[in-house]
Amino acid sequence: MILTQPDAIGLLAVLVLAGIVVWDAVWLVRQSRLVPELGPAPGGYAWASGGAEEAIRHWGNLFSMAAMLVLPWGFIRISGTSVVWAVVWDVLLLLHLVGLLVPKRYAVTRTHLIADGQRYAWERLKLADRQPRRRIMLLRRGWGVFGPLPVAAEVNELTTVRAWIAAGLLGDEAWSLMLEEE
Repeated sequence: MILTQPDAIGLLAVLVLAGIVVWDAVWLVRQSRLVPELGPAPGGYAWASGGAEEAIRHWGNLFSMAAMLVLPWGFIRISGTSVVWAVVWDVLLLLHLVGLLVPKRYAVTRTHLIADGQRYAWERLKLADRQPRRRIMLLRRGWGVFGPLPVAAEVNELTTVRAWIAAGLLGDEAWSLMLEEE
């Protein structure tokens, strides 16, 4: 089967998006192994968000994905791309969207923040100067525009989580004080 140039580009776009969806799904599954239990843990704290908190956390991504769902349809006729690629694109984006809204598990230890199934060393993170009210905004050092790392927590846990994250960022003495309070 030989694809026309527009269909080859459509296939490439779909394959890249499929790779992203699979990559995120792997990290989503991994998070439950990294954070098996919630609440105070030996040497740290673990919590989960709900779907509403994840929607707040990813509000910008959700609007971007809405645009990404619609935009290809405007270019199909002009470019001569098969409708199949737009349908597959939309299905993959919807799967990715569901993955963003699934409740997540987070944890803090003396050395790391665990978010989205990945470990982030405290020395590679900093608090954003402006903090939103309903989530915690961290910045990954050296990541430029890709640096924001929003962290979600249920409303009743947000203050506790902020304190643990602040202790992790401040270091050993602050961390020891948090452990004593628990």
